[in-house]
Amino acid sequence: MSVAPVSSNALAADARSLNALKLQAGQATPASIKEAAKQFESLFMRELIKSMRDATMKSGMMDSSQGDLGADLLDQQLAVQMSGKPGGLSDAIARQLSQQMGLATSANGAVKTPVPADTVTAPKVSAAPASVSQSGFVQRMSAVAAKVEQSSGIPAGFMIGQAGHETGWGKHEIRSADGSPSFNLFGIKAGANWTGKVATVTTTEYVNGQPQKSVAKFRAYDSYEASFRDYAKLINESPRYAQARQQTGSAVAYASGLQKAGYATDPAYAAKLSNAINSTLRLQRLQA
Repeated sequence: MSVAPVSSNALAADARSLNALKLQAGQATPASIKEAAKQFESLFMRELIKSMRDATMKSGMMDSSQGDLGADLLDQQLAVQMSGKPGGLSDAIARQLSQQMGLATSANGAVKTPVPADTVTAPKVSAAPASVSQSGFVQRMSAVAAKVEQSSGIPAGFMIGQAGHETGWGKHEIRSADGSPSFNLFGIKAGANWTGKVATVTTTEYVNGQPQKSVAKFRAYDSYEASFRDYAKLINESPRYAQARQQTGSAVAYASGLQKAGYATDPAYAAKLSNAINSTLRLQRLQA
């Protein structure tokens, strides 16, 4: 049942209009709450004016029934005119009604129009969630990593996790100057003994704990499998990584061993790498 709104120019002075006002406020719409608050303020102001008038001495033409009626009408008119002003009592009443009905209000007391649930626009996402990119990367690299694990003994999940960390889960792979892929998943640099292809890029190195940009040469391969195999060879044959090789039972210990051996200059490398490896292991279990 709809309730006709009480006019802004009228005052809810009798029982019928007061009941309509209560029903109107109960509709929980910004317009009805604002109007109801104004009417309640009018009632309050009318009683206040009436009390002030009664406190004064009556004389002359006001000392009659006609005078009382005229004064009452004047009181009503003044109450309506004084009500609904910004920052007045009606704003406070509207806030109180809105809070009781679960509606939001702005700083100036205005009731905010609720947005229907089916019209709410979801926030725009500029990129796929990290879990999606991680899952896809792990799936793409699982077969080749498992093949290299068989020959190297290094857990596939450890290698995939490190490759994911180094490349931003495939989103920031090292590329050659012409834009062609280097297939370098582990950030292995091309030293003096490297005779293969090279990709020269700008990278970030940490000097005394501070990040600095520099240009460096990185190894380039013909496939991801070649990258995995070169990484496994580096870890298994370099004396500096001997301790890390013995720690493949723990992601944290393995990552710490690589950092202590100087695999990367980032002081937080071990923590970041262990998190990436553990994320990979969880995804592998889900994908199995």
